[in-house]
Amino acid sequence: MMAARRQFLATAALASLTVTTAAHVSAEPGRPATAIGGEAAAATRARALVAQLTLDEKIALVHGLFPPHAQGKTKNELIQAAGHIDGVPRLGIPLVRESDASLGVANQVEQRKGDVATALPSSLATAASFDPAVARAGGVTIGAEARAKRFNVLLAGGVNLTRDPFNGRNFEYFGEDPLLAGTMAGAHIAGVQSNRIVSTVKHFALNAQETGRTILDARIGEAALRMSDLLAFELAIEGGHPGSVMCAYNKVGGDWACENRHLLTDVLKHDWNYPGWVMSDWGAVHSTAKAANAGLDQESGQELDDHIWFDDALKTDVEAGRVPMARLDDMVARYLTGLIATGAYDTPVPDTPVAIDYAGHAQVAQRAAEAGIVLLKNDAGTLPLAARARRIVVIGGHADVGVLSGGGSSQVRSVGGVPIEIPLTSGAAASFARVTYHSSSPLKALKAELPRARIDYLDGSDPAAATAAARAADVAIVIATQWTTEAQDVPTIALPDNQDALIAAVAAAQPRTVVVLENGGPVLMPWIDRVPAVVEAWYPGQRGGEAVAGVLTGRVNPAGRLPITFPADAGQPPRPSPVGLDRLTATQAEAAGDPGQAGKATPQGFPVDYREGADVGYRWYERQGLKPLFPFGHGLGYSSFAYARPSVGGGRELVVSFDVTNTGEVAGSDVPQVYVARADSKASMRLAAYTRVTLRPGETRRVTLTAEPRVIADYDPALPGWRIAGGRYRVAIAHDAADRRQMLTTTLTPATMKP
Repeated sequence: MMAARRQFLATAALASLTVTTAAHVSAEPGRPATAIGGEAAAATRARALVAQLTLDEKIALVHGLFPPHAQGKTKNELIQAAGHIDGVPRLGIPLVRESDASLGVANQVEQRKGDVATALPSSLATAASFDPAVARAGGVTIGAEARAKRFNVLLAGGVNLTRDPFNGRNFEYFGEDPLLAGTMAGAHIAGVQSNRIVSTVKHFALNAQETGRTILDARIGEAALRMSDLLAFELAIEGGHPGSVMCAYNKVGGDWACENRHLLTDVLKHDWNYPGWVMSDWGAVHSTAKAANAGLDQESGQELDDHIWFDDALKTDVEAGRVPMARLDDMVARYLTGLIATGAYDTPVPDTPVAIDYAGHAQVAQRAAEAGIVLLKNDAGTLPLAARARRIVVIGGHADVGVLSGGGSSQVRSVGGVPIEIPLTSGAAASFARVTYHSSSPLKALKAELPRARIDYLDGSDPAAATAAARAADVAIVIATQWTTEAQDVPTIALPDNQDALIAAVAAAQPRTVVVLENGGPVLMPWIDRVPAVVEAWYPGQRGGEAVAGVLTGRVNPAGRLPITFPADAGQPPRPSPVGLDRLTATQAEAAGDPGQAGKATPQGFPVDYREGADVGYRWYERQGLKPLFPFGHGLGYSSFAYARPSVGGGRELVVSFDVTNTGEVAGSDVPQVYVARADSKASMRLAAYTRVTLRPGETRRVTLTAEPRVIADYDPALPGWRIAGGRYRVAIAHDAADRRQMLTTTLTPATMKP
C-alpha cells in the first residue's frame, strides 16, 4: 500500500465519523507513535536487533508457552494466563506475557486465585453505542489493568463479522457491518495500546462460527471477502495500528488460516503493508515450513498444538533451507517491530502488580453499558417507568443477584464477585467455560432508583406464581437470558428454558409487561405483539444492573442502535442453523473444542459456503426482500429526532450534510446513518458513514458526514483493487438500515484505489 494512499484512506476513515460541530477523541499524550509513522522507525530498529541475535535466540522468539501446561520450561515466573515468551536480556528484548482480554483482563476458571478485573459489557453492546469514544475508553481501561497486572500483550480486538445469528462468539465482536465493526475495533485497539502494550486484531479471517471451527473450510469469492470481513480488518488495522494480527482456526479456500499465504502475505503484508507480526491462535498451527513460508510469524501456546512446530522443527527447516534464513529474520523483526512501535518494548511492565482504580473503571463499564442498551420497542410510553408505577414485579434472569456474561476465553472474574457460576458437564467449551454472572443486581438497582415503589422478585420457575404476581402489579419486568460461549454455537436462536412461554403468560396477565434481554446475539420473539416494551441489554458487564435500572427508570435516555439484524424467524438468515452441527459425531465435536486434538477425525475439514458473499446481515435482508423483526441500526429513545435541509455533494467524494433536531422533551442522543448504492444497480445499500450526536430539547445541529470510499466502491480482482464506478448514486439519510424516507442522489466520478 503506497504511503499516499495510506494517508488518503486514514483521512477518509476518520472523515466518515466527522460531525462538523462535535468534538472528537484525540490522541492521548502517552499514545505510541504508530499512527503517525512510527512503524517505519520501529522496523529499522528491529532489523538492527535481529542482526545481533543467534539462531537459537531467533527461534526462541517465534514460539510461546501456554503457562497452564508449561511448568519447568522457563526460568522466569509463569503467570497463569494465555501465553509467555521469554526475552533476550543481553539485548534488552523484554519478556512477553499475554492475556485474553476482549472484555477485560480474563481469568476464565480462576487460574489466578483472587485476581479480579473490570468486566466491560460485551463488544456487541459497545458496538451498539455507535460511538468510537466508548470503544476507546473501554480499551484504555483494559490496557491499564493489564499493564498493572504485568501483561504486555492482549489478545483483544475481535472484528469477525456476524454472519450467523447463532454464532456462540458473536458477543465478542462488533456486529455485522464492516464499517461499524472496523472503526469500533480500531478505536478499542488504539485505547488498549495507549498504555504502551500490544493489542492483537483477530481472528484473521472468516472465523464466523464456533461449532467445528477447527475443521471447517470457509468458502467465499475474493471480491466478496475483500468487501466484507477483510474490509473490517483493514479499517481496524488502519484505525488502531495493532502490534499483532492473530490468524484463525479454520481453513479459508482450502488452506488453514494460519498457513494461508494469500491472507497472511499477499493481503496483509503486501497489499496493506502491515509491519507487525502474525501470531497463531492457540492450537491453530498445522505445519512448520508451509506455515512459516506462508507468513505465520509466531506459534502461540505451543502446548495446545499436537506438535511443537516452531522450535526444533523450525531450526531444522532453516538449517536445511526449507525455510530461508531471511524468512526467519523477518519473523523475528516483525515481532520486535510490534513491540517497539506500540511502546511495549521500551516501557517495561512493573515487577509486581500495582494498585488499580477499580472504582473509576467501574464507571467506564457502566457508561459503556448505558450507551449500548437498545430500546427495541416502547408502545404507549410504557417506559420509562412512570411515577405512578408503585408496585413492580421483576421476574427471572437471576435479577436478584446479578447479570449474565458470555463464556469462553473472554471471561472476566469481575470486581464484586461471582454470585452464580455453573460448570459445564459436556460440550466443546466444558474445559474452559462456565455459566457466570456478574454481581450487579437489576433488582437492587431498581429499588435504589425507585425507593418509594414496592418491587418484588420471583425467579420465574413457577409460571402460575409469576402470572399471579404480574396481575397484581402495575408493571411486570421479565429478565430473559440466553447464554452463549466460545467453542460452540447455540443450536437455535429461540430463548432457552421455556422463557418464551413464561413471557407470553406474564404478558397475558399484565398489559404493561417489559422484557429485558441479556443475550449474546439475536433471539426470536414470538410474543412480540403482546409485549409493549422490549429492552436489549446484551451482556452488560459488571455494572449492568445499574445500567438497566437507569434505562428503565429514565435516568438514562437510551440511544443504542442494533449492530446486528434481528430476524423475524429462523428461516430468514442465510443459514437457519449452525453448519456442521448435524455433521459432526460427538467425538469430533469434542475434538473441535480442544485445539490440541481438533480436526484429526476429518483433517480435510467440511466446506461452509457463504452464499451471501459481501451482503452480510442487513444487506442480505435487502437483497432477498426480507423484512426482519428489527433492522440493523434500529433503536428508540425517550426523545425523537428529525432530519432536515439535506444536501449531498458528489465528484471525487460523497459528502452529506443535514440538520439534526431533537424534537422531544428531554435531552438525548441520536445516531444518524448514511447508506449508499449505485442508482442503476439492484445492489443492497451499504452503511457508508455514521455518527452519534447529543442534543438538548429543541436543539438543532448541522451534521456533515463523508462516506468511506471503499464502502462505495466494489473490489475488482482484475485490477486488482477498488473501483468506484462513475455515475449516479442513491443516498439514504436514515435512522436504520431499512429507513428510506430521506433519499438523495448525486454523481460520482470514476476512481480506482490500490488493494
